[in-house]
Amino acid sequence: MRKLSEIDTNLLVVFDLLYRHRNTQRVADHLGLTQPAVSHALKRLRTLLDDELFERTSQGLMPTPYATRLHEPVAQGLAGLQDALNLTHDFDPATSQRTFHIAMSDIGEIYFLPRLMSRLAELAPLVSLASVRSDLRDMKQDMEEGRIDLAVGLIPQLDAGFYQQRLFVQHYVCLMREDHPLATESFSMEDFVSAQHLVVEAKGTGHGQVEEWLAKGGVTRPARLQLPHFVAVPYIISGTDLVVTVTDKLAEATADRFGLCAIPHPLALPEVPINLFWHRRFHQDAGNRWLRRLIHEMFAEG
Repeated sequence: MRKLSEIDTNLLVVFDLLYRHRNTQRVADHLGLTQPAVSHALKRLRTLLDDELFERTSQGLMPTPYATRLHEPVAQGLAGLQDALNLTHDFDPATSQRTFHIAMSDIGEIYFLPRLMSRLAELAPLVSLASVRSDLRDMKQDMEEGRIDLAVGLIPQLDAGFYQQRLFVQHYVCLMREDHPLATESFSMEDFVSAQHLVVEAKGTGHGQVEEWLAKGGVTRPARLQLPHFVAVPYIISGTDLVVTVTDKLAEATADRFGLCAIPHPLALPEVPINLFWHRRFHQDAGNRWLRRLIHEMFAEG
């Protein structure tokens, strides 16, 4: 059985042109070679394939029956290779039907997706997004293998092999309903400790550090309600006396709609940098570049 690795693909190009032109000089002119060089290539092909391939006649070189059977699959293969080598790096958002997978938290969905989807409707009406969750242990592999295109958040685990770009820095605030008794500019640490609290654990996200920071600051308070995520927070806060510690971006996205009030946190909690991440394998991918540029243009601050 002959293996492609044993054959110089340039010989197949010569074979294809000889089949089409039936003349070694024309093939030589086409390839910028000498006629003896083409004849030598044909000799090598005859040896490799154990067939004369072309016979001289009064009408020029004529293919043998084996060459006739061989030509169509060889021509198709060469055409496929030619197309592959000329694939462009272009991405046309106006016509693309690509689906991008973005790893983000539920806060990310609340803050990013309404504006991003509205913008995509204008620029890329056929492009789809899929928000995904990925365990931090699996995220590296998911992004390396292309199952996740981009990730947004505080993800220090994505280091070697990844690019990152700063979008903004988040600050923590206390969120409560507008007519809450504690909704005043004089909201103090004593007020915070005495309040009834909704606590979001959000394991596996950067927000999970909040409870650690509060503990280090010597702040303890009973949790009246605990949630594993943020989606229900504005609904619950708007109808109760509960107070919750959240990022200013969540407060910004929900305060007006739900009649909420965001007050600076009485404890100086660390700022949280929110970055956009992508794997180096897809650094030059045109679609990936387009989407991350769009996200940066829309959401980057400073």
